[in-house]
Amino acid sequence: MASWKFSDLSRAEQVTVGASAVMLLALFLPWYGVSVASYSASVSGWGSGYGLLGGLLVVAAGVYLVLRRSGVEGLAKPSPAVTMLVASALGTLVVVLRLLGMPSEHVALAGVSVLDDGPRFGIWLALVAGIAETVALVKVFRASGEDLPWSKG
Repeated sequence: MASWKFSDLSRAEQVTVGASAVMLLALFLPWYGVSVASYSASVSGWGSGYGLLGGLLVVAAGVYLVLRRSGVEGLAKPSPAVTMLVASALGTLVVVLRLLGMPSEHVALAGVSVLDDGPRFGIWLALVAGIAETVALVKVFRASGEDLPWSKG
Protein backbone atom coordinates (compact mmCIF):
# COMPACT_ATOMS: atom_id res chain seq x y z
CA MET A 1 0.00 0.00 0.00
CA ALA A 2 1.42 3.37 -1.00
CA SER A 3 1.75 6.07 1.60
CA TRP A 4 0.03 9.38 1.12
CA LYS A 5 -0.71 12.54 3.05
CA PHE A 6 -3.90 14.53 3.32
CA SER A 7 -2.02 17.49 1.85
CA ASP A 8 -1.32 15.42 -1.31
CA LEU A 9 -5.05 15.48 -2.12
CA SER A 10 -6.56 18.19 -4.30
CA ARG A 11 -8.76 20.75 -2.55
CA ALA A 12 -11.91 19.01 -3.86
CA GLU A 13 -10.63 15.65 -2.62
CA GLN A 14 -9.87 17.17 0.78
CA VAL A 15 -13.43 18.51 0.95
CA THR A 16 -14.71 15.05 0.00
CA VAL A 17 -12.78 13.32 2.77
CA GLY A 18 -13.71 16.03 5.29
CA ALA A 19 -17.40 15.91 4.38
CA SER A 20 -17.33 12.13 4.69
CA ALA A 21 -15.91 12.45 8.21
CA VAL A 22 -18.55 15.06 9.10
CA MET A 23 -21.28 12.72 7.81
CA LEU A 24 -19.94 9.91 9.98
CA LEU A 25 -20.09 12.24 12.99
CA ALA A 26 -23.60 13.38 12.02
CA LEU A 27 -24.82 9.77 12.14
CA PHE A 28 -24.19 9.81 15.91
CA LEU A 29 -26.09 13.08 16.48
CA PRO A 30 -29.87 13.45 16.89
CA TRP A 31 -31.74 13.48 13.56
CA TYR A 32 -35.25 13.58 14.95
CA GLY A 33 -36.59 14.50 18.34
CA VAL A 34 -39.77 14.92 20.37
CA SER A 35 -40.28 17.10 23.42
CA VAL A 36 -43.53 16.87 25.39
CA ALA A 37 -43.63 19.15 28.41
CA SER A 38 -40.51 18.17 30.38
CA TYR A 39 -39.91 14.85 28.57
CA SER A 40 -37.76 14.62 25.46
CA ALA A 41 -36.37 11.87 23.26
CA SER A 42 -34.38 11.77 20.05
CA VAL A 43 -33.19 9.35 17.39
CA SER A 44 -29.72 9.47 15.89
CA GLY A 45 -28.84 8.83 12.26
CA TRP A 46 -28.27 5.17 13.14
CA GLY A 47 -31.94 4.82 14.01
CA SER A 48 -33.29 6.99 11.22
CA GLY A 49 -34.50 4.17 9.02
CA TYR A 50 -33.53 4.57 5.39
CA GLY A 51 -31.71 7.82 6.27
CA LEU A 52 -28.90 5.62 7.57
CA LEU A 53 -28.40 4.19 4.08
CA GLY A 54 -27.97 7.70 2.69
CA GLY A 55 -25.44 8.62 5.34
CA LEU A 56 -23.46 5.44 4.79
CA LEU A 57 -23.37 6.03 1.01
CA VAL A 58 -21.85 9.47 1.56
CA VAL A 59 -19.30 8.03 4.00
CA ALA A 60 -18.51 5.20 1.56
CA ALA A 61 -17.71 7.68 -1.22
CA GLY A 62 -15.09 9.34 0.99
CA VAL A 63 -13.65 6.01 2.12
CA TYR A 64 -13.48 4.88 -1.51
CA LEU A 65 -11.52 8.02 -2.41
CA VAL A 66 -9.02 7.41 0.40
CA LEU A 67 -8.61 3.77 -0.63
CA ARG A 68 -8.03 4.72 -4.27
CA ARG A 69 -5.46 7.38 -3.34
CA SER A 70 -3.77 4.86 -1.04
CA GLY A 71 -3.20 2.51 -3.96
CA VAL A 72 -5.52 -0.30 -2.84
CA GLU A 73 -5.94 -2.81 -5.65
CA GLY A 74 -9.20 -4.37 -6.82
CA LEU A 75 -11.40 -1.27 -6.75
CA ALA A 76 -13.67 -0.31 -9.66
CA LYS A 77 -11.53 0.28 -12.71
CA PRO A 78 -13.82 1.75 -15.37
CA SER A 79 -14.81 5.04 -13.75
CA PRO A 80 -13.94 5.59 -10.09
CA ALA A 81 -14.88 9.29 -10.10
CA VAL A 82 -18.35 8.42 -11.40
CA THR A 83 -18.68 5.69 -8.76
CA MET A 84 -17.88 8.16 -5.97
CA LEU A 85 -20.11 10.89 -7.42
CA VAL A 86 -23.11 8.59 -7.85
CA ALA A 87 -22.73 7.18 -4.32
CA SER A 88 -22.50 10.65 -2.80
CA ALA A 89 -25.36 12.14 -4.85
CA LEU A 90 -27.62 9.16 -4.17
CA GLY A 91 -26.77 9.24 -0.45
CA THR A 92 -27.50 12.96 -0.27
CA LEU A 93 -30.81 12.43 -2.06
CA VAL A 94 -31.79 9.76 0.48
CA VAL A 95 -30.95 12.14 3.35
CA VAL A 96 -33.11 14.83 1.71
CA LEU A 97 -35.99 12.36 1.35
CA ARG A 98 -35.60 11.33 5.00
CA LEU A 99 -35.71 15.00 6.04
CA LEU A 100 -38.79 15.70 3.92
CA GLY A 101 -40.52 12.63 5.39
CA MET A 102 -40.12 13.75 9.00
CA PRO A 103 -43.18 15.16 10.73
CA SER A 104 -42.77 18.50 12.42
CA GLU A 105 -45.08 20.17 14.91
CA HIS A 106 -44.88 22.82 17.60
CA VAL A 107 -47.66 23.45 20.12
CA ALA A 108 -47.55 26.16 22.76
CA LEU A 109 -50.12 26.98 25.43
CA ALA A 110 -49.96 30.40 27.06
CA GLY A 111 -46.48 30.91 25.63
CA VAL A 112 -45.14 27.66 27.07
CA SER A 113 -43.98 24.96 24.66
CA VAL A 114 -46.01 21.81 25.23
CA LEU A 115 -45.06 19.77 22.17
CA ASP A 116 -42.10 20.14 19.84
CA ASP A 117 -41.16 17.44 17.39
CA GLY A 118 -39.21 17.46 14.17
CA PRO A 119 -35.75 17.37 12.61
CA ARG A 120 -32.77 17.98 14.86
CA PHE A 121 -29.23 19.24 14.33
CA GLY A 122 -27.72 15.95 13.10
CA ILE A 123 -29.81 15.68 9.94
CA TRP A 124 -29.10 19.30 9.02
CA LEU A 125 -25.38 18.65 9.45
CA ALA A 126 -25.73 15.48 7.37
CA LEU A 127 -27.47 17.44 4.62
CA VAL A 128 -24.71 20.07 4.50
CA ALA A 129 -22.01 17.37 4.47
CA GLY A 130 -23.75 15.46 1.67
CA ILE A 131 -24.17 18.57 -0.48
CA ALA A 132 -20.56 19.66 0.11
CA GLU A 133 -19.24 16.22 -0.78
CA THR A 134 -21.37 15.93 -3.91
CA VAL A 135 -20.27 19.37 -5.17
CA ALA A 136 -16.63 18.49 -4.46
CA LEU A 137 -16.99 15.18 -6.29
CA VAL A 138 -18.42 16.96 -9.34
CA LYS A 139 -15.14 18.88 -9.42
CA VAL A 140 -13.14 15.67 -8.93
CA PHE A 141 -15.08 14.04 -11.78
CA ARG A 142 -14.55 16.99 -14.11
CA ALA A 143 -10.82 17.05 -13.31
CA SER A 144 -10.51 13.28 -13.87
CA GLY A 145 -11.37 13.52 -17.56
CA GLU A 146 -13.47 10.37 -17.30
CA ASP A 147 -16.42 9.81 -19.60
CA LEU A 148 -19.79 8.92 -18.21
CA PRO A 149 -20.17 5.13 -18.54
CA TRP A 150 -23.48 5.44 -20.37
CA SER A 151 -22.15 8.05 -22.84
CA LYS A 152 -19.83 5.56 -24.53
CA GLY A 153 -21.38 4.43 -27.76
